[in-house]
Amino acid sequence: MGRGEMFVPMVFVLLHLCVGAIHRKGGEGEEGDRIVALPGQPNVSFEQYSGYVTVNARAGRALFYWLTEAATAPESKPLVIWLNGGPGCSSIAYGASEEIGPFRLHKSGSRLNLNKHSWNLVANLLFLEAPAGVGFSYTNTSFDLNDTGDRRTAEDSLIFLIRWLDRFPCYKNREIYLTGESYAGHYVPQLAREIKAYNARTKHPINLKGFMVGNAVTDNYYDNLGTVTYWWSHAMISDRTYKKLLRTCNFHQQKQSNACELLYAYAMDQEFGNIDQYNIYAAPCNNSDGISATRRSLHSPLLPQNTVLRQISGYDPCTEKYAEVYYNRPDVQRALHANTTKIPYKWTACSETLNRNWNDTELSVLPIYKELIAAGLRIWVFSGDVDSVVPVTATRFSLAQLRLATKIPWYPWYVKKQVGGWTEVYEGLTFATVRGAGHEVPLFKPREALQLFRSFLRGEPLPNS
Repeated sequence: MGRGEMFVPMVFVLLHLCVGAIHRKGGEGEEGDRIVALPGQPNVSFEQYSGYVTVNARAGRALFYWLTEAATAPESKPLVIWLNGGPGCSSIAYGASEEIGPFRLHKSGSRLNLNKHSWNLVANLLFLEAPAGVGFSYTNTSFDLNDTGDRRTAEDSLIFLIRWLDRFPCYKNREIYLTGESYAGHYVPQLAREIKAYNARTKHPINLKGFMVGNAVTDNYYDNLGTVTYWWSHAMISDRTYKKLLRTCNFHQQKQSNACELLYAYAMDQEFGNIDQYNIYAAPCNNSDGISATRRSLHSPLLPQNTVLRQISGYDPCTEKYAEVYYNRPDVQRALHANTTKIPYKWTACSETLNRNWNDTELSVLPIYKELIAAGLRIWVFSGDVDSVVPVTATRFSLAQLRLATKIPWYPWYVKKQVGGWTEVYEGLTFATVRGAGHEVPLFKPREALQLFRSFLRGEPLPNS
């Protein structure tokens, strides 16, 4: 009997053990985590699971997840964890429903369409809503919503992953990668650092191989400097306002002066005009009354915490509305094993309560990058180049501070004989732009984003022809 013939039954046993563990544990409730089918879902060949993992029993904190296994041969493909940012925004609303997941929401909120460029073509995707208070994730200690931040998010996410792997033992030895965008530029490297520390003290390490982040919040000073520079270089603000911003705002500080905040508000309200800040060349979505519905985001690096002027990790307010219709449906929640404790508020794409009460944030994650590069993790950073919220200039200014040696100089990369963007490979890190993509790269450029993801998983430079 050849190797190929022996491999099939071995895989079957592994899968059987994994599924058996799911049903024995029952998703921390009476019902298992397997999703039979979502309302309005087209037929698919892959398995799906969702539910809760308790990360702090005393406080009653539980994080919600949704796993969509790979469309083919899931047993041979890595596990990829996706996090959205905000802070306070849902990975179900954004990553799963309008970016990399297998389904896209129909505008009626009544059915799902297939995403032909879903990342589950090449990996098993685990969407995590973190921290507690985001999406379906909850806490029974109301004070938690007013007292969270980077540190607790990383700690709870590590506990989630350890306990989730106990529930899904067939993934324990699988290659694991972390991915995300925007404020997940904090979540992802911070969780990677927690995993590294955990692996140093356990006999059963998590097989973390690397991470990839897009349009990522990275360093407070250089992100801010790069953002206002992008606005000026793309003619979104006047010379006068640009010079005033540089003169008035102290980008080294987390807390900005009133004069800086007012100047920032003036730029947005008076000089930007009616544009979508997440893709400055896309038409904004408008309400039925004709008034622009361009999103106010819950995160922009320039503004301090606890201000109403920040911006959200997301793109089109219309798609956000579709998600809020669909995921508040009782039949959808039942199918997802969600809201089992009857959370006392509606599911929303982003939590303003969490965002306004974010209590700790690292001024820079560049020291974490240095630590994880030294540890040998595969690290990729990408940037949609028409995003003005966390723009390409911000990312380039930040990464330049790492002072990495260049392995492969700057070159254009291609998809279907078209330039997908530009890239440079450094010692320990790959940087890539995605041409014409906004803040949510896989939403605007799904084919290019899938190529980017394939190359990342293979550890190969992006195609140069």
